Amino acid sequence: MTTSPKPNALAWLVVSAIVIGLDQWTKAWVLSSLPEYTAIPVIEGIWNWYRTYNTGAAFSFLAGAGGWQKWFFTVLALGISGLLGFWLSRTPRGDWRTALPFALVIGGALGNIIDRQVHGHVVDFIQWHWRDHYWPAFNIADCAVVGGAIGIAVFGLFQGKASPRPAAGDDGPGGRE
Repeated sequence: MTTSPKPNALAWLVVSAIVIGLDQWTKAWVLSSLPEYTAIPVIEGIWNWYRTYNTGAAFSFLAGAGGWQKWFFTVLALGISGLLGFWLSRTPRGDWRTALPFALVIGGALGNIIDRQVHGHVVDFIQWHWRDHYWPAFNIADCAVVGGAIGIAVFGLFQGKASPRPAAGDDGPGGRE
């Protein structure tokens, strides 16, 4: 049985809390300041503030499913966050390539859970576009989840295991017998 490293990476949950705080603060600003479904240009032709709502997941997946998806996505996000939290407890604190992406995903997932439970949908407000081609609107929590997922993929892909060194007097496979 393996024991968790001391000190473990649970301190990285501070990053999750910062993501949640920033996400909820920006969404409160959006709800109090931006009109619904009205583009407010930030950089003309590229970036708008655009208050909209998503009852589904990425790219409005299952948005019209009738309401059960709110609980499905809540349970899914809680399960993933719990698993990543468990893995953080087994990760050395200094392993930022593992801990930071996990913390970002946890913060983003929990930020969107708060929206689902409080509002019944996720508040989105960042809209990028090029001419008449619009990317689906998103929020800070979505940025954290995507950034964390990219980090998990990139750092996991390039982390690789170091090859074990032969013990003293051992020339390794194919060496002297």
